[in-house]
Amino acid sequence: MRFSRCYIGLFIAISILTGCAKQSEFIDRGDYIAKIIPNKQDANECVKYLVMHYTALDDERSLKVLTDGRVSSHYLIPTHPSSINGKPVVISLVDEKQIAWHAGVSQWGEATSLNNCSIGIEIVNLGYRDKGKFRYWYSYTADQIVTISVVMKDIITRYGIKPQNVLGHSDIAPLRKVDPGPLFPWERLASQGIGAWPDKQLVQLYLAGRDPFEPVDIASFQKLLQQYGYQTPTNGVLDEKALKVVKAFQMHFRATRADGIPDAQSEAILKALIEKYRT
Repeated sequence: MRFSRCYIGLFIAISILTGCAKQSEFIDRGDYIAKIIPNKQDANECVKYLVMHYTALDDERSLKVLTDGRVSSHYLIPTHPSSINGKPVVISLVDEKQIAWHAGVSQWGEATSLNNCSIGIEIVNLGYRDKGKFRYWYSYTADQIVTISVVMKDIITRYGIKPQNVLGHSDIAPLRKVDPGPLFPWERLASQGIGAWPDKQLVQLYLAGRDPFEPVDIASFQKLLQQYGYQTPTNGVLDEKALKVVKAFQMHFRATRADGIPDAQSEAILKALIEKYRT
């Protein structure tokens, strides 16, 4: 059994926040260990979505915020998860059968209020810092990425969650949120059968030899976004709100250039996703 200093600190914080009456327990879920922290919530109606977040806080403050009753998530993944018998330990804050308050005002396709039918995973990560005109994003640790993959795969397998319903907070609330950010390893996870990703051949087919960054019709692009699941206006106007929705899509599926501008490559990716998951 190996406990990092970070984990010991978390354990102490948990003891302080939850009190002696709430005894933690460990559940072996095969590829990882869930440390259960009792936290009574309303019943979860169903689980159709998995939503990924970052906390924008350090380990200690992340745990404090997620246990103070205002917001919550089902799981918290520390910066450097400890291990038991070689398996990473994640912190389970809310039972999967209960609602966690992680999504807020949200929509994906026709589904609204995704708190009622989703599992939320928070990852300790500081998010980003702005310096002048530039925004610098904080990377996820190697330990976190390994842990993320085993936890996500377990959840989507047990609940039969569809690839297109494995989402970031920014996908379901693009006007308010940018997490888990452009450095979240969506493509790597998809290669392991976790979440949606377009087939390269289909993308090239829809690109049809165009310059990848050639502008496309905004209204048509917005309709494609809506068809895939994003809540967006379809009036052909690229205002601040519309720009945020395009950026959310690009951070998920083309993180190397998430500028919010509808272009030929983004359109080709969208069409490939729709053909693969929505037809």
